[in-house]
Amino acid sequence: MAARILIADDDAQIVRLVRSYLEQAGYGVLTAADGDQALHIIRRDRPDLVVLDVMMPGHDGFELTRLLRADESLATIPILMLTARVEDADKLSGLNNGADDYLTKPFNPLEVVARVRALLRRAGGTLQPSPLLHVRGLTLDMQGHSASVNDRQIELTPTEYELLRALMQNTNRAFTRTELINTAFGYMYEGFDRTIDSHIKNLRKKIEPDPAAPTYIETVFGVGYRMRE
Repeated sequence: MAARILIADDDAQIVRLVRSYLEQAGYGVLTAADGDQALHIIRRDRPDLVVLDVMMPGHDGFELTRLLRADESLATIPILMLTARVEDADKLSGLNNGADDYLTKPFNPLEVVARVRALLRRAGGTLQPSPLLHVRGLTLDMQGHSASVNDRQIELTPTEYELLRALMQNTNRAFTRTELINTAFGYMYEGFDRTIDSHIKNLRKKIEPDPAAPTYIETVFGVGYRMRE
């Protein structure tokens, strides 16, 4: 069955354009013109991915992302954020709230399709010969696509899951940001290396006893990050 994508944007022209390209790519598409309608559709229909405009009536994209990530039943839905703002602070705000990816308007609709395809591939996961990864009290179940810390289940976004998998499969290796992105996702796109810190910050909040003094994901100054065995 085709994956279902929700497009939430108050710009009807953008909705029509993105919907057309996604449907041509074989996806089912739902649409919402404001944040309140989007939240209702997400709770009712549970789409496989959400494309969110930042500036919408009702709940804006930032607020809606926070609501989804705070709801255990919806927390793992991938979120692609669309924004007309070009400042890094706005992009980082979206990622800090739990968005998996962002695109700045105006954008090429073919790139929207490519980003959607990549996010869905991450969310689907890939079975590995050894389905469980362990680093002290941290466990990643690649078959169940879940994670726990000291037997406490934690909810990860698709991006967080892939980053954690890459780090846990390569303990004690110091990754540059670019190397970590390529290892986790198998591709690189412009600007993501500047936002990787936000995803790591979110991961630390979920897995570290004290995110300010991390013992799992260490910062290697002048290089990037590593998972300490």
